[in-house]
Amino acid sequence: MLFFPSLIILSAGFLSFSLESELIHSLILLLTLPISIFALAHGYENHKTITFLLIGIFGLTILVAAILLGESFFGEFGEKGLTLIGSFFVAYSHFNNYKICLKSDCSCHDN
Repeated sequence: MLFFPSLIILSAGFLSFSLESELIHSLILLLTLPISIFALAHGYENHKTITFLLIGIFGLTILVAAILLGESFFGEFGEKGLTLIGSFFVAYSHFNNYKICLKSDCSCHDN
């Protein structure tokens, strides 16, 4: 499951030749949202640390804004910038959750 988002992103590069890039962008977001929300909520449940949860939700909100407002509001450069910034916040949030998990020596990944 850890490599699933990477697989989607890599396959989107190949599919972008045949499909419209906005469609790919939307599909990736539709898959990313539930997976990230589940992972962030599960991490909060296990570690009771709200900071990474808030950072992750902030990043997901930026990603949604990039799709909904898109090029028409921000321009192509702005949309790509927002996507990059939102992705950074989500990745940073997941990384912080991972670090908290290592520090607490929890068994939440043993299931």
